Amino acid sequence: MRKRAAEIKRKTNETDITLKLILEGEGRSTISTGIPFLNHMLELFTRHGLFTIRLKAKGDLEVDFHHTVEDVGICLGQAFAQALGNKRGIRRYGEATIPMDEALAAVTVDVSGRSFLVYNAKIRRIKLGDFNIGLVKEFLRAFTDQADLALHINLLYGEDIHHSIEAIFKAFGRAMRQAVEIDPRVKGIPSTKGIL
Repeated sequence: MRKRAAEIKRKTNETDITLKLILEGEGRSTISTGIPFLNHMLELFTRHGLFTIRLKAKGDLEVDFHHTVEDVGICLGQAFAQALGNKRGIRRYGEATIPMDEALAAVTVDVSGRSFLVYNAKIRRIKLGDFNIGLVKEFLRAFTDQADLALHINLLYGEDIHHSIEAIFKAFGRAMRQAVEIDPRVKGIPSTKGIL
């Protein structure tokens, strides 16, 4: 079977990003965004999704991390949309509930052709080191809008911020892996409408 892959290049006045994605990957990544926490979360996403991702992003980090985080989300969403093509034979739905020590996150995805993000993650602190935790939601919104799918994120509980976000990204990777997998029993598009 031919591997489903995509390559995205995005250059703006604020960021310069190249991204390669293979859906039938090996859980390997080469990620450089200039933001160590984002690198780590995307490495977890890749590993648990069993994708292959090569990502290089340069951004105006001296201003803040927002442009880089959002634009990486845009590029990753576009890559998934491109790699999925007409979505023939995919499972469409995916879900995963993942613990990380005291934290528990549940993620559900529907590759529906309709963009929607539900983000229920109440985290008490605003920052983890120099990373603004609110940027996690911005990343996921950008991804969801470009990938054209419904994504539901529920952090059920968690005391440690790092553990909480890590549980979210691991569950996100596993849910996406399940949703984009080819199911040999699915003939055509997995929708009664005949289109996603």
